[in-house]
Amino acid sequence: MYNESITTNKLTIGYADDSRKSKVESRKIVQRDLSFSLRQGEMVCMLGPNGCGKSTLLHTLAGLQPALSGEYKLSTFNSPTSLNSPLSTLNSKAVALVLTERLSLEHTSVHDVVAMGRYPYTSFLGGLTPEDERIITESLEQVGFPTPYTIHHTPFNSHSDGEKQRILIAKALAQQTPIILLDEPTAHLDLPHRILVLKLLRQLAHEQQKTILISTHELDLALALSDRILLMTPGQGIALDTPDALKKADAFTPAFGMDIFHYL
Repeated sequence: MYNESITTNKLTIGYADDSRKSKVESRKIVQRDLSFSLRQGEMVCMLGPNGCGKSTLLHTLAGLQPALSGEYKLSTFNSPTSLNSPLSTLNSKAVALVLTERLSLEHTSVHDVVAMGRYPYTSFLGGLTPEDERIITESLEQVGFPTPYTIHHTPFNSHSDGEKQRILIAKALAQQTPIILLDEPTAHLDLPHRILVLKLLRQLAHEQQKTILISTHELDLALALSDRILLMTPGQGIALDTPDALKKADAFTPAFGMDIFHYL
């Protein structure tokens, strides 16, 4: 029996003009009426062409932007999330988000980057407790730094792209949320590191019973490593199933506008 951690009901995502100077409300709908459920302990890869709404969905689920209509429910909330909930406090203990942008954090140590994940739990003054420090060290260990104390005070910018990505995943782990959302976490990595990062995320999902949703263009790796695939077709909604089931249903051709497996 599966425990659902994210459930959406007729969720419509996109962008609204909230400027008070605008006399006419304008909305750009990216996807409408999305209804699906994600489970604890699984890694789901979200595939689809550019502009189909992958990043918009992640930002909406993380509380960075409001939905246009519909609702979604997270595992730590007993009722559907209100579209008018304050974004600053909405999901900080439920969802960790790892974005694709390259971060340039001058004079910021690895320790301080990972410690950002503990901010929802710190006191008003933001001080770290011994328990916070233990979690920071443990999170770095989980992403493959066997002696994390040796890198605690090294500059974040001194590390390779692959190491930076693992550090940002450690930050998400330190946040101790049941849900982790990642927007193209392998975008700046070479092939060996792309494989290692996705295998690591799958392992974390299975071993720690987390729900991990990843937006990616790595079709081959998603087919090989994901438990299920959330396939987005521009303006036509989604399909959510195992890689084999989606291939048998020929769901990828309408999503990408071509028979992509003919060229693989």
